[in-house]
Amino acid sequence: MPDAPAAVFATPKTAVSKHCIDQIFREARTHNVWLPRPVPSELLRQAYELAAFGPTSANTTPARYVFLTTPQAKERLRPALAPLNVDKTMAAPATVIIAWDTEFYEKLPKLFPHKDMRSMFLGKPDLIEATAFRNGSLEGGYFILAARALGLDCGPMSGFDAAKVNAEFFPDGKWKSNFLCNVGYGDHTKLLTRSPRLPFDEACLVL
Repeated sequence: MPDAPAAVFATPKTAVSKHCIDQIFREARTHNVWLPRPVPSELLRQAYELAAFGPTSANTTPARYVFLTTPQAKERLRPALAPLNVDKTMAAPATVIIAWDTEFYEKLPKLFPHKDMRSMFLGKPDLIEATAFRNGSLEGGYFILAARALGLDCGPMSGFDAAKVNAEFFPDGKWKSNFLCNVGYGDHTKLLTRSPRLPFDEACLVL
């Protein structure tokens, strides 16, 4: 009988600490008011590098990130923001444009070298958009969790004019904006009571 793979005998993983789970999920909130404390560029880099480990279909990793960390960069975003999102975005230490690459498949020979996945997408705009938007959205979620794990607070937003963002930041049309996320250190004294979530029995089926 051949030897069993080593993974069969691997020690089962255990849950991370309650403190970690609380920080990333239970106590994490969407912030709208920010403390005047800058976010080091290295911390933004670390958040990306952690988020990049998240799974995507065939390792497509179509998400692209633009970090706006200066007042000048933020001003370029201002005209695209919904009125209720202007002040909190201007006050946030950093704002991330989480976008998706319409030509993500060009990197598949590097990202998925053991099979020709690039040819699967060539000339198929509907498949390209569906794959990029779905997986790019997943990656945006991974980025939020990574930022929280590093001690940052997040304020994801969809209240903006995507066409204006694309025209200002991605004029060649290769990247397209998905959503925005303010990042920094939130003022926890300004949080509202957490809104309810659906209980398991209302949102889930076990078959």
